[in-house]
Amino acid sequence: MAIDLGEAAKDKGIKYFLISYTDLFGVQRAKLVPAQAINAMAKAGAGFAGFATWLDMSPANSDLFAVPDPESLIQLPWKPEVGWLAADLWMDGALVDQAPRTVLKRALARAADAGFEMKTGVECEYFLITADGQGVSDPADTAAKPCYDQQILMRRYDVITEICDCMLALGWKPYQNDHEDANGQFEMNWEYDNALVTADRHAFFKYMVKAIAEKHGLRATFMPKPFINLTGNGCHMHVSLWQGGRNVFEDEAGALGLSATGYQFIAGVMAEAQAMCALTNPAVNSYKRINAPVTLSGATWSPNTVTYTGNNRTHMIRIPESGRFEFRLADGAANPYLLPAAVLVAGLDGIANGKDPGPRLDINMYTEGHKVRGARKLPLNLLDALRTLEKSAVLKEGLGSAFLSSYLKLKHDDWNAYARHLTQWERETTLDC
Repeated sequence: MAIDLGEAAKDKGIKYFLISYTDLFGVQRAKLVPAQAINAMAKAGAGFAGFATWLDMSPANSDLFAVPDPESLIQLPWKPEVGWLAADLWMDGALVDQAPRTVLKRALARAADAGFEMKTGVECEYFLITADGQGVSDPADTAAKPCYDQQILMRRYDVITEICDCMLALGWKPYQNDHEDANGQFEMNWEYDNALVTADRHAFFKYMVKAIAEKHGLRATFMPKPFINLTGNGCHMHVSLWQGGRNVFEDEAGALGLSATGYQFIAGVMAEAQAMCALTNPAVNSYKRINAPVTLSGATWSPNTVTYTGNNRTHMIRIPESGRFEFRLADGAANPYLLPAAVLVAGLDGIANGKDPGPRLDINMYTEGHKVRGARKLPLNLLDALRTLEKSAVLKEGLGSAFLSSYLKLKHDDWNAYARHLTQWERETTLDC
């Protein structure tokens, strides 16, 4: 039975609802609606001016209506009088083709038509930094290899456990928290689920982490590469495909416990990886992580080549155990909805066309990658990624030409704004030429 949001408000003590959507640049937009008005909003949606956000619209466009999905309701554990709702965007009586949540839902519907359900889990790395953004929040967090450091982790106990307590209260089944490879960097893991459920939780997680960090006088950032000498923020995604309650990637007889279907899916992802970069690594800054020099810890933990392997973290795709693979390309700027949508579309194409990923590589790509012949390199910058995405017939057809046209238009504008920026490096190296 459909959830009545007005009744839910009474039962849960909710006074206000955040009706939220994620735009093409991954920014979360919302209106704060009193509980007394939520049932009307549930039918008609909350009104927005689309041009005022990162959507390909003009001031002349009709009103944009964000219609909340009652199934997505999350009561803020740290502010329980507020309920958060993911919304679908409508305009002139039709779903907005360029809306990221709509893009994912349509990709999932296509998968369902083929009898498949994609399940995903994400590892969202982030930094806890000073309020002014100039450095990591813990001045004593200076070790060259701070990953899993117990002392440093416990100095941020209050922040980490408040976030984890929230996830426990929400029933996400979090199972571990750790200090990551960079100074000031952390990661929290929770159980995988249907890709749309995970995407909504991913969007909410980013908001929650930032909000709780602010409560503690800190700032949280998911920026791909906020510090040039430190490991960047990845957003690794674990992927499996299901059919009738059975994981179709799992096969005891397959290499590393992965089925032929799983390898075809991987092949599809690899075939579109260079184009997908514009979606999974969507910021100018993203390419400072992909193509980074060796960091303070000794490794970037980021791929720069389209390869796959077994339980080896130096490749773009890792198969850590039977029945799933880890996609290690995406970073903290990835849109929570466009990331799984792109992977699903590419993977389904791999299955439909019986693609072969070729032999896996079990080498250390950081030390021996230069010996590999024929492996395709990932883009060096956002412009290269955008140009490759423009040529991808698979992603255009699978994600929708209307979405792709809008996304490319705004992202090219983003690149051009960056290109017009004069850096201090340019002045230092060219002023006396």
